[in-house]
Amino acid sequence: MSANPSGTPAGGARSPWPWTATWPLFLLTMISVFNYLDRSLLGLALPAIKKEMGSSDTLLGLVSGLAFILFYSVLGVPIAWLADRANRRNIIAAGLAFWSMMTAFTGFVANLWQLALARLLMGAGEACGMPPSNSILADLFKADRRPLALAIFGTASSISSIVFFPIAGWIAQTHGWRAMFMVMGAPGILLAVIFFLTVREPQRLTPPPPRLSLARGLWGDIGALFANRCFAWIFAGVTLMGANVWAAGAWTPTFFVRVHNLGVGEVASIIGPARGFIGLAGILIGGALIDRLPKDRVFWRIGIPAIACLLAGPAEALFLLGNSHWAWVGGFALSSFFTLIHQAPIFAAVVNIVEERRRALAISLVLLGASLIGNALGPSAVGLLNDLLHASFGDHAIRYSMLMIAVTPVLAALCFWRAAVLYAAAGGARDEDGAAEPARGA
Repeated sequence: MSANPSGTPAGGARSPWPWTATWPLFLLTMISVFNYLDRSLLGLALPAIKKEMGSSDTLLGLVSGLAFILFYSVLGVPIAWLADRANRRNIIAAGLAFWSMMTAFTGFVANLWQLALARLLMGAGEACGMPPSNSILADLFKADRRPLALAIFGTASSISSIVFFPIAGWIAQTHGWRAMFMVMGAPGILLAVIFFLTVREPQRLTPPPPRLSLARGLWGDIGALFANRCFAWIFAGVTLMGANVWAAGAWTPTFFVRVHNLGVGEVASIIGPARGFIGLAGILIGGALIDRLPKDRVFWRIGIPAIACLLAGPAEALFLLGNSHWAWVGGFALSSFFTLIHQAPIFAAVVNIVEERRRALAISLVLLGASLIGNALGPSAVGLLNDLLHASFGDHAIRYSMLMIAVTPVLAALCFWRAAVLYAAAGGARDEDGAAEPARGA
């Protein structure tokens, strides 16, 4: 399977859809489905684990957030640096098989220390997924088709919620949380084999970078990326959205149990359709809208995600503080629609503003911000505030501790707006030949 040249075709016409890239896109999307699913299972199981093993919310927040993200984000950077130089297909397949085995192993843990170890190793495996996948897709799709292709790739989280999250909830409710992990870990191993056997590594468009030592080459590339001010503002915005997404993912099931007295099966049936179907609509509508933008409306390729994040803030507040059924359901639906619109166009912008040989690394750094900073602080901060506010508000303390997910999208919107200004000033950061252009500025 050969790669397609980057860049926008001369004359302003949009590139045809590369149908030879559809099968790799489908498989990479399914791999991302299990990437999102496997990491989110612990949030569904937290109430049962707390009851069985006994622990404070603070410690559970650290296990669900920090234990996973330490390896996921930190190892993701050198793995992505390697992916810019080595066979990305093999890295993805090996990582998928390993993290799927760690998902299944979680069902056998006997204490919180073993649970934390399983999360660490799962994070190490999942670090092999997202950056190499984005790099492959950037080679398979021209610049003007990347927003839509990455929007389709971005539906993975919604597919996970629609199809597999309710199944996982049913298994947990009828057979226990341990069985849920064992069963949901198996499909990923099979998918890793299929991906390895049916997808070829795309041909790279530029020669391999010079062979430098890991430390010297990695730090040099990181410095070059952050010298790009557009990339730096995107990094800040994605970090803030990471705190929102990870805190909501870890604690929303517990919020439903404590505030609305729902069972784990009911929680899965609510989160699945809302985060799934509504989130899917937001991702696809946002991707299609940006795909249809005229070439001279470069600003709105990041400006639209900025507006979506701005609207997500009050929606989250309505969901958390609404007392009537229609208020919190409406808030949850609106936040589900707006929250993930930014991902596909932001990733598309990132691969457009950096050199081809730094694409996987750039994505890994964006994920580092969203994961190590956002995920470690988000779930842990909510857990800590839960314990601090419990004496005053009881189970409803989680309503106020989770208000951080209403603030972070607004701050992220400001960062993305600034990035959009810089992106537009650089003309989209990529010329017709696919050569990276500087996107610098204050």
